[in-house]
Amino acid sequence: MRIPPAGRMTEPLLLVAVAEGVATLTLNRPERLNAFTAGLHEELAAALERAAGDDAIRALLITGAGRGFCAGQDLSERQPTPGEGPRDLSQALERYYNPLIRRLRGLEKPVVAAVNGVAAGAGAGLALACDIVIAARSASFIEAFSRIGLVPDAGNTFFLPRLAGSARAMAMALTGEAVPAERAAEWGLIWKAVPDDALMSEARGLAVRLAQGPTRALGLTKRALNRSATNDLPAQLDLERDLQREAGQGEDYREGVAAFLEKRPPRFSGR
Repeated sequence: MRIPPAGRMTEPLLLVAVAEGVATLTLNRPERLNAFTAGLHEELAAALERAAGDDAIRALLITGAGRGFCAGQDLSERQPTPGEGPRDLSQALERYYNPLIRRLRGLEKPVVAAVNGVAAGAGAGLALACDIVIAARSASFIEAFSRIGLVPDAGNTFFLPRLAGSARAMAMALTGEAVPAERAAEWGLIWKAVPDDALMSEARGLAVRLAQGPTRALGLTKRALNRSATNDLPAQLDLERDLQREAGQGEDYREGVAAFLEKRPPRFSGR
């Protein structure tokens, strides 16, 4: 289904479909390689808020319409008007990009990215903020900021060195060279690269499998791994203890143990 904002008669900037516990969010500006605008940010924020509060949604899948995943910021929105001085670009980060990355990382439900083409600039940040990234072999990741005299944002300076290592992160950020999907997978930047015609079936199959899993435990696992970036070992051990206590009190744990003892597949409810 498509959910345009109230009063909007044109094609929505974000397509939202919910089935089998998975909310599929498709960036829908194919003529601009799904580059970000204020309107796209607003529709994406609304969809993520809905997903967070809807227990029927147990996993997300994010992709792009057409031949690109997301080309980053639409620079046509940044063109100065006559007589206007330099713009404060930090305002857009504070209003749109930083909340987007925080929502994705803080959402205690699995988020899969299906990167179907170029993921450049903030588009790369969007992909890397997802929990599992599957890319078509024709896709590529580009830290395009240096090409226009800017600093990487949208979480790129956080994710790149942690995923690909400091040397590769530095080279990507300073040169702005494209990294093909298969090389990104070799570097550990993404989960894997697959044939183009298998991308959506593979990504959707993974998202459905995650949606059928122990949602609460997966969310707590995501929290633990996110915290490990800044915790020392004693703090992380304490966090594991606390989260395991919470997971062990859930219905899914009881179902998982029962299914194991009865030698049958578990039927998780997400609670």
